[in-house]
Amino acid sequence: MAGIGRRASRRHLDIWPGWVDALSSLVMVIVFLLMVFVLSQFALTSLLHGKDEALAQLNSRIALLADQLAMEQADKAKLAADMATLTEQLQASLAKNTQLQADLDVAGKAKDDLAAQVQALTDAAGAKQAELDNEKNVSAQAKAQVDLLNQQLAALRQQLAQLNAALAASEQKDKEQQVQIVDLGKRLNAALAGKVAELARYRSEFFGKLREVLGDRPDIRIVGDRFVFQSEVLFDSGSAELGDRGRKQLASLAKTLLDISKKFPKDLNWILRVDGHTDAVPIHTPAFASNWELSSARATAVVKFLIQQGVAPERLASTGFGEFQPLEPGDTPDVRARNRRIELKLDQR
Repeated sequence: MAGIGRRASRRHLDIWPGWVDALSSLVMVIVFLLMVFVLSQFALTSLLHGKDEALAQLNSRIALLADQLAMEQADKAKLAADMATLTEQLQASLAKNTQLQADLDVAGKAKDDLAAQVQALTDAAGAKQAELDNEKNVSAQAKAQVDLLNQQLAALRQQLAQLNAALAASEQKDKEQQVQIVDLGKRLNAALAGKVAELARYRSEFFGKLREVLGDRPDIRIVGDRFVFQSEVLFDSGSAELGDRGRKQLASLAKTLLDISKKFPKDLNWILRVDGHTDAVPIHTPAFASNWELSSARATAVVKFLIQQGVAPERLASTGFGEFQPLEPGDTPDVRARNRRIELKLDQR
């Protein structure tokens, strides 16, 4: 009996360490599972917090875009009806159209960026929703945050639809302004054509009366829309000083111009161009280093004399072309004589 009691006592003592090991392993497994759950909850909370900050930034940018669109719509005004000239109207319309196109490009880029962000948020929210559905022990607070994220995404989609509608309205207004610009361009072209025709009529009358005053001379001709004096009529060879005969001819020209200009409409912005030309024979004197200087000096001398005769300075312009705009090619004495000339052209500014 004593032997049986000792064997039972040893068996009881051998079972106890095994229970201790099993319980220790179970506790370690439970602690590991709790740590995994806590870390998962912390990561989930951090991710949701980052999404909230991203949504806040998106809401701020959407509000800014809405303000910009409201300001753009408020700043759109109809084209000014009382501009000084049709040319200024066209320039203002083109400038406004360029600005509107730039605004549309910016708004379109903002719409694309916003759509990409919405898509990214939608994908992230879908992935997160799948994770939350697969996670059996998600907290009620995490589910509420997901619902809030879905609501914000819905509001963001609604704002994007409003932005698309505003862009469509802005594009429609741009098309309407394009039509107005085309119409304004047609009106401007018609007005310019009228002014050109009106100037041509006065130019023809001016040249006709000038021809009557100066007489039918071979050294004074009408070439196209220009009245041409051979240089010998006005200047000595190699000189830019008007001779007596030239002064007399230019005095008659100035009187005729003053008489004709009284008939010009006040809105006809005319100008008399005086162009100096030489032949191709080089010149190099103390007064004139080249034909450029000689042709410019002769044109300037004519302008100054016309001013002395009463022609307004703002109605005159002088240019020297040297030998580089000949009337006829060749190098004969007759050709050189015809290329040495002073041209007068009644033009618009």
